[in-house]
This record gives sequence, structure tokens and C-alpha cells, in this order.
Amino acid sequence: MSRIIFLDVDGTLVDYANRLPRSAVEAIRKARRAGHLVYLTTGRSKAEMYPELWQIGIDGMIGGNGSYVEHHGEVVAHQTLTSPDCRAVVDWLHARGLEFYLEANSGLYGSANFRTAALPAVRAYIAGKGAADSDTVTVDDVFPEMIYDALLDRDDVNKISFVLGDHQDHLDSAATFPQLKAATWGGRGSAALFGDLGVANIDKAHAVDVLLAHLGADRADTIAVGDASVDIPMLEYCAVGVAMGNASENVKAIADHITGDVEADGLYAAFDHLGLLGDEPGDVGRGR
Repeated sequence: MSRIIFLDVDGTLVDYANRLPRSAVEAIRKARRAGHLVYLTTGRSKAEMYPELWQIGIDGMIGGNGSYVEHHGEVVAHQTLTSPDCRAVVDWLHARGLEFYLEANSGLYGSANFRTAALPAVRAYIAGKGAADSDTVTVDDVFPEMIYDALLDRDDVNKISFVLGDHQDHLDSAATFPQLKAATWGGRGSAALFGDLGVANIDKAHAVDVLLAHLGADRADTIAVGDASVDIPMLEYCAVGVAMGNASENVKAIADHITGDVEADGLYAAFDHLGLLGDEPGDVGRGR
């Protein structure tokens, strides 16, 4: 029986320093040769779907935590912030002295001082996930194609992420822009490192539902794999929800299965456990 598999990217497919395990590539390719469909389902916009991810061989993507849905190159759905909302958020962030970046399919557009201001948060985020080399990581390592000095008044933005000065910045963003969806990432609650503002009333589960309707597919055939709180709706919606070994405890608590860490061939182990690899012999190994 063919399955439809939805994979988070950061912390699930790649590690927190953007390294792609060879075993994860092998797992996806075997699963697709066995007749399963695979969609990367991520907070990233299409601009952050770098060539090495497409070169794995996938059937499409869900981006912006649900704002964008693509199947075999066809845009199934795309919801963006309005130009007035984007302009208002940018003006508010500037007035508050917070650095940020706009996430669009056309590119990532950073505020003037984002590269410097985001460095402590980026390193803290990676260190918090257990990476040994967090003190040497740069913002350019994590966002290698960030565009600076570009127009920030745009109508193609999926969401806007910003460096939190403290948790109050998130609370105030939610109060200031009630028409948008306010969230945080990089830590739970007051420990969060980044805030974001995006289109209201969407999440990964909603986007999965939109894609299934487009495909005429059955929810009973779905599998989701993730590691973060933003993945919970998707894991609960799909027939089988898998948490990575490096997942947050609240994600593990709702999962049907817990696999190994992203850096310890966890994705391959999950595919093997669920019988997604067909009958091909394996050659599991870490590395790019």
C-alpha cells in the first residue's frame, strides 16, 4: 500500500547546522522507489529549499508552515501577507529596534543589522539542540542566501521572523497584529529566541488537508515526521505521527512512534520501522 509521507526539514531531515545525513537521502529515495509519495513540510519558504533538498527527489513541498503547497511543480495553494500588513509589521519592528527577515518564495530579505543581531540567537538555538560546533556557526551558515539591502515593502511574503529582545516582544506583536498568526521558535515559552508573524488560520495540518484534497488521497494513508511544537498539528492529523529522538518532549508525548536523533540516522530508522523502504538492501551511513 502506498503512503503519503510528510517530513519536517530542520531537526528531522537535516540537523540544526543544515547538514543532510546520507542515510536520510537513501531513506527517501528507497521509499519513493517503493511507490510512496514524499513531501517536505517545513517552516521554510521555497527560497530556503536549497538544491541539495530538491536533488534528493521529492514529490513536492509545504512551505511557510502551511502557507504554500506544491505538488510536482504545480502550485496547489499559496497565501501571503497583504502588502499593508507587511509594511505595518516592518515599521513596527523598526520602531521597536528589532532585527528581522521577510520569508518569501522569491528570497529571504534581511533587515540591515540582522546578520549581527541574530548571531547570539542562532548560536543559542543550535547549542540548545545539542550541536557541538554551535560556537563557530555564523548567520551566513544558517541563512546562506539571505538578501540584504532589498525592498522590504513586499506583497509576496509568507511570514516575517524577528529576533526577540524578550518574550514581551512576542506578546506585543500578537496584540498589535491580531489579524495575523503570532508564534515563536527556537525555544518554548519565555525561552524562545525568535518570533514570527504570518497568515492566520493555517498550519501544517491544514496544508496537508489541502494537498490530500488535490490528490484525491486518503488521510488514512498519511505519515508525518517532525521534531518541534509547530509539527504537532501535522503529527496529530496524519494517520501515523513520528517524533524524532531529538524532538521536544511535548512532541514525543503525542507521537505514535519515537525514532532516533536526526544525527543518528533517525529518519532512516523510522522509515525502516514503518516498512517504507521496500526490499532493497541498506547502506546506512552518516555524512553528506
